[in-house]
Amino acid sequence: MRNIIALADKELRSYFASPIAYIIIGLFSLLFGWFFYVYVSYFLRQSMQMQFGGGGNMNVNQAVIRNVLMNASVIILFVMPMITMRTYSEEKRSGTIELLLTSPVTDFQIIMGKFLGALGVYVAMLAVTVLYVAVLFWYGNPEWRPIAAGYLGLLLIGASFVAWGLFLSSVTKNQIVAAFLTFAFFLMLWVINWIGDSSGPTTQAITSYLSITEHLDDFTKGVIDTKHVIYYLSFITFGLFLTAKSVDSERWRG
Repeated sequence: MRNIIALADKELRSYFASPIAYIIIGLFSLLFGWFFYVYVSYFLRQSMQMQFGGGGNMNVNQAVIRNVLMNASVIILFVMPMITMRTYSEEKRSGTIELLLTSPVTDFQIIMGKFLGALGVYVAMLAVTVLYVAVLFWYGNPEWRPIAAGYLGLLLIGASFVAWGLFLSSVTKNQIVAAFLTFAFFLMLWVINWIGDSSGPTTQAITSYLSITEHLDDFTKGVIDTKHVIYYLSFITFGLFLTAKSVDSERWRG
């Protein structure tokens, strides 16, 4: 466990030693803030219209938080490849992969260290957005449980992206190629349920289950369903398993 923590700390420091982490976090928080502003403005306008029209009250969790978190998942689709593209491809390009593989650490420790390091950057991204949500608690009274569930969903989907980003980074020496492959794979998982919309019920059920965003929807509603948690954990585990196989093959080739 100590080796994993040391490797994760090294990875995390390498991100913040360069402008990469700051650019990614800044870009993510800027886009998140834009969506937050748009939905809060819409919520205020609709609330005033309903108030003067004698209607009921709007739910801030459904009208703002849910929409913002779903749009945040779209931003994640674009920024996560920038986080994971260098994890293994840069090691291969610079030639340090041989030193890493011959060091007194196991493949499992290397993979988990890189996984936790990249995940740490992602958690920092999400932590910045909590400041926006805090504004709603300062001026209003939203329910915290749906918000916590939504952030849990974002954490799981981000961890899934990191796991598969590691694998796709391990199959190439070029960071740009790794980023492109990762984005293409994530995009496929994003739109796969569109195929089911024009297919039969069996195909629709399969594509809906494989779609990584379909499982996020319940989290943004405040519902934590074990089948969604199991899906993401299985997705993460399989991605790390393929990374282990890729790293093992690299060791044998070396």
